[in-house]
Amino acid sequence: MSAPTPLSFERPIFDLEKQLEALEAQPSPTAATKESIRTMRTELTKLRREIYEQLGPWEIVQVARHESRPQSLDYIELVFDEFVELHGDKAFGDDRAILTGFAKLDDRKVMLIAQQKGRNLDERQEHNYGMAHPEGYRKAMAKMQTAAKYNIPIICLIDTAGAYPGIQAEERGQAYQIALNLREMSRVNVPIVCVVIGEGGSGGALGIGIGDHVAILRFAYYSVISPEGCASILWKHAKHADKAANALRFTSADLLRFGIVDEVIDEPLGGAHRDHRRMATLLKASLNEALRKLSEIPADQLLDRRYEKFRRIGQFEESAAS
Repeated sequence: MSAPTPLSFERPIFDLEKQLEALEAQPSPTAATKESIRTMRTELTKLRREIYEQLGPWEIVQVARHESRPQSLDYIELVFDEFVELHGDKAFGDDRAILTGFAKLDDRKVMLIAQQKGRNLDERQEHNYGMAHPEGYRKAMAKMQTAAKYNIPIICLIDTAGAYPGIQAEERGQAYQIALNLREMSRVNVPIVCVVIGEGGSGGALGIGIGDHVAILRFAYYSVISPEGCASILWKHAKHADKAANALRFTSADLLRFGIVDEVIDEPLGGAHRDHRRMATLLKASLNEALRKLSEIPADQLLDRRYEKFRRIGQFEESAAS
């Protein structure tokens, strides 16, 4: 994998890395050079930590969309074994924006539902930039019902800017199918673990997001609307996306505080795009722990807990003046 392209706030990090590379490339470094290398490595670690601990919401969106950020196919390769893809919705076609199939997580059989964006133009066109049509959500739901039939837990990896908003998708019942998925996922009587690995956009994410354990990577976001969409509505121009991002409160820290997610999975220093393998290790550990805990809960209690979990989201208190 090629070196990640620096984001604007990462440029001090990349500048220091170049200086470090130049020192390390010297064929016969002196004692002073070796000491400079050690000092610079310490400074680099400190700089990465300082920058990433102070990221604002709009900067987090940029990290979540980073071209080198690991996507679902990367995690399928690094986290799971024996992935056997299942195609089609038995009604219209095979939507490649959502990948489904049997997989193994260590010794545990799982049904994997994963949104895939793609990196280069060919991949993005194949996967429709991760924006699913109704047949994608129908495929996902059918595979979840298969998993329930054979008592196999379900893992959903969420990474989409939203469901596809085209005319054809609306004609084929986009809103209806997402709503149907919300209802039916609440009834699936096996453990469901959902993880937002990048973008969690609107109903497109929620269509595979009803789970017993909902987690999010530290520099991912989960929102009712994209910052650009919100800015276009409220300020009549997408250039105010940074202002919208601040208002939407969709970062992992916000979501954990509001009780919308159950866990924030930390990322390697400098973001997941810096170290795919380390990120995969952290994700795998989280998935194993979540499934271990959920496997101990009887099916009837599992459904009751899931229902109550989502009923609690969106509660508010009226002000004293009302």
